[in-house]
Amino acid sequence: MGIEERRERERRQRRNDIVDAAESVFFSKGYAVATMDDVAEQAELSKGTLYLYFKSKEDLYFAIIFRAHQMLCERFRQAVATQATGLEQVHAIGKAYVQFYYDCKDYYTALVYSEARGMCCEQGAEDNQKIHEMNRPMAILIEALNLGVADGSIRSDINPVETAVILWANTTGLMQVVSKKGNMLHNHFDIQPDDIIKAGFDMIREWLTHGVVDQTDNQSVDKEE
Repeated sequence: MGIEERRERERRQRRNDIVDAAESVFFSKGYAVATMDDVAEQAELSKGTLYLYFKSKEDLYFAIIFRAHQMLCERFRQAVATQATGLEQVHAIGKAYVQFYYDCKDYYTALVYSEARGMCCEQGAEDNQKIHEMNRPMAILIEALNLGVADGSIRSDINPVETAVILWANTTGLMQVVSKKGNMLHNHFDIQPDDIIKAGFDMIREWLTHGVVDQTDNQSVDKEE
């Protein structure tokens, strides 16, 4: 191994170590409260060294968001690999997203927080390759919807891109309600969070396969009409 290759490997390792330290700080304190001084202390580095790798707190947080998207992308890939139809792939992606919330709540919270602040778009503009990778989970969903239209398991009159955005927003909103109000819904309405999620997925499946409610006249439009 040459000197330059060894230096690059050491640089990548140092960068990963800093991101590991940042995760510990951001996940425990929250993005708004955490500082670069906190991360430097956790990483046992000077703040000056920290800035050699990351130019700002936002840049460092983006590295964590990038990790989260990579993890989510891998789960989506595994989810669709065993499903034959587009509809079943979409359903498997939804289940994988929910499981990601349960298994990786800190990463999920970071994703939601960054999307609310528009952080991904701002940072992604500086690195086209990274923003492409971060869009892969959405691209996998779009591919599943396109497959469903092609194989007949999903209505042919949907726009796959628009539908993917709607499904993503719907599922994220559903998980937010479950995480914030799950106990209240259970205690006051005797509704289990898992039942809410299942009902939400059932509604999505019905919409994708049979029809959509027209909000102007409250009539159901069926694909067979």
